[in-house]
Amino acid sequence: MLMRTDPFRELDRLTQEVFGPNGTLARPTAMLMDAWRDGDLFHVEFDLPGVSEDSIDIDVERNVVTVKAERPARASDAELLAAERPRGVFSRQLVLGDNLDTERIEASYDSGVLALKIPVAEHAKPRKIEISSRAAGRQAITA
Repeated sequence: MLMRTDPFRELDRLTQEVFGPNGTLARPTAMLMDAWRDGDLFHVEFDLPGVSEDSIDIDVERNVVTVKAERPARASDAELLAAERPRGVFSRQLVLGDNLDTERIEASYDSGVLALKIPVAEHAKPRKIEISSRAAGRQAITA
């Protein structure tokens, strides 16, 4: 299961509104995401339109997945009329529960969406337990 503990997320959003949308290594811009479970797979999708696949970095350490990406600043000296799309460094960390298998994470990138598939660990899947009886082989006596 995905742990949702990010007490600073709202503070980060307000900071971005005040100081602008450009992320740095010290203050990366957050990336939007969706997460859901479908059977034995956990799906996570990040919106990264206009980000080169080569600039995306995914690291896993214990049960923490870190996704970093970068949309470079415009190299042109042209006068900007609107600059609403964030540029710079994007980063997001996901704290995964012990019931997910971090050894078998799959990642794909298509049309500006980074998709992660995280399988549920075998030990966390529901399973049936057989019930044995000490009275197996005994028969009831009827009179």
